[in-house]
Amino acid sequence: MNDNEDQMSQQPEGGTPDIHAVIAGLQAEAADLKDRLLRALAETENTRRRAERDRLEASQYAVTRFARDMVAIADNFARALAAVPPDKLEAADPAIKAVIEGVEVTERQLLATLERHGVKPIDTDGAKFDPNLHQAIAEVAGEGKPAGSVVNVVQTGYVIGDRLLRPAMVTVARKDAPPAGEALDTKV
Repeated sequence: MNDNEDQMSQQPEGGTPDIHAVIAGLQAEAADLKDRLLRALAETENTRRRAERDRLEASQYAVTRFARDMVAIADNFARALAAVPPDKLEAADPAIKAVIEGVEVTERQLLATLERHGVKPIDTDGAKFDPNLHQAIAEVAGEGKPAGSVVNVVQTGYVIGDRLLRPAMVTVARKDAPPAGEALDTKV
């Protein structure tokens, strides 16, 4: 027996249902159904938004493993080019120069392709050490840089979209100790 039948069974002594009680019951039921409908619509919209966000993330970050492998190749190109001193390159045979230029062009093309697909190197030029982007491998003399700033990049780091793909391996400027023989201020 539902609410309407309940209300109709609660008839006044004259045998006719109390119309006000029936209307109030129907209004309450309508309000309840409207509330449930709005909640179901909101849940459906939230599910649709979540699915769309998941689809976008899946397409953007699906190449993460492949990108990690590709940045390792970019590292090898950079190491190969760094291994040839500029003075040796100038004195090298034209055929050797052509090979090295080909490696340079291939490296630039690889980096441009990675960037087109959302993989970008982390900018460490004059940067302050950020544990979210950098991995410190050593603290070294600051060489005129403030304490906590990046002194040297050992391995380039990369982001894909807004996520870290690989942290930059860096050396960080340490706070220089006061010169020997200079007393520390020890006010008590």
